[in-house]
Amino acid sequence: MSTAENTVETGTDDLQRQMLKLGADARAAATVLAKTPTEAKNRALSEAAKAMRDGAEAILQANATDMTAAEKRDLTPALLDRLLLTEERIEAMANGLDAITELTDPVGDTMAEWDRPNGLRIARVRVPLGVIGIIYESRPNVTADAGALCLKSGNAAILRGGSESFYSSRAIHACLVAGLRAAGLPEGSIQLVPTTDRAAVGMMLTMPQHIDIIVPRGGRGLIERVQNESRVPVIAHLDGNCHVYVDGSADLEMARRISLNAKLRRTGICGASETLLVDRQCAASHLAPLVKDLLDAGCEVRGDGETQGADDRVVAATAADWDTEYLDSIIAVKVVDGVGDAIAHIDHHGSHHTESIIAEDVAAAERFLAEIDSAIVLHNASTQFADGGEFGMGAEIGISTNRLHARGPVGVEQLTSFKYVVHGQGQVRP
Repeated sequence: MSTAENTVETGTDDLQRQMLKLGADARAAATVLAKTPTEAKNRALSEAAKAMRDGAEAILQANATDMTAAEKRDLTPALLDRLLLTEERIEAMANGLDAITELTDPVGDTMAEWDRPNGLRIARVRVPLGVIGIIYESRPNVTADAGALCLKSGNAAILRGGSESFYSSRAIHACLVAGLRAAGLPEGSIQLVPTTDRAAVGMMLTMPQHIDIIVPRGGRGLIERVQNESRVPVIAHLDGNCHVYVDGSADLEMARRISLNAKLRRTGICGASETLLVDRQCAASHLAPLVKDLLDAGCEVRGDGETQGADDRVVAATAADWDTEYLDSIIAVKVVDGVGDAIAHIDHHGSHHTESIIAEDVAAAERFLAEIDSAIVLHNASTQFADGGEFGMGAEIGISTNRLHARGPVGVEQLTSFKYVVHGQGQVRP
């Protein structure tokens, strides 16, 4: 029985056996994928994209089932938007698969090469990580992105989507399996955990013999659980408490466009700004219009005293607001004393995800970009560009806030490690 079809909830023992089989199948597939030619991987992705386009109606029907259940659970509009699939979003997923086929295959790439005085020639060569377990919430498109990126980088994937996107993810996964079959690759290359039982997550975290890396993508609760319980190394995707800082030198019209886009283009993504910081030097001219734009667009503004004074619709901010990832039409706004104060605020309250400075002053911008310790820092651009597709990676598994192995958008290169290949002519060590 394929994992795409098996939706039966099982007992703990049965689930354990099922998960161990997923792991064993993935390990066997990873061995094949590590030496699979680029052409075969690309064919699988192209055929999966075709299956996705041909099967769009089935995907939409599956998504409708998930949406109906989600609405009954009173999820926020932003979370419902994360879950929703449309014809346009399905086409975007298919385009993402096509884009990944165009990426350079990282496997086997020589990263560096040098000769030693003793005649040894040493090369550092990219290799796949092996088996990657991906645990994610809400967004069904992650099923396509994660599966495709793992395949292109020569890794097997075990995907565990959220219960709210269960049927959508199954339908998308079926397209990926169709691509694998068409290319003659093992179906174990991309597997979907076939149950909504949360016990499956715990089992994935304790399968180091079968899973080499865990990538969690979701809310703080999920990330913290994975980091606390996992016996498998973790590439963490923490919450996106992102900031936009409007410097005293900022062009007002640019600041208005960016601030509005960074918050409201899509409020439910991790790159949405959650706090707007405004330099006191331009507050008299910039603060009121920036706040008005947000309020008029339907965004709740929670601000400090000066921000409240700019518009009587502003709600008083609490201490918790500066640390909150709203993922909703809510933003915290504060007046700060220049770029140094903005940096200090972000250092104290941020999640090291994505921050943007709007400034014409080059020195202020360079200081901000140099001193902010976040995975992504931008100058005169919206935080909503925190996306692997926008970085030219085709897609991403997530935005890593780790400092080790991968940081920022996790694409095909970030899903590889390396080994050293050494050529000699009979040398022995004295």
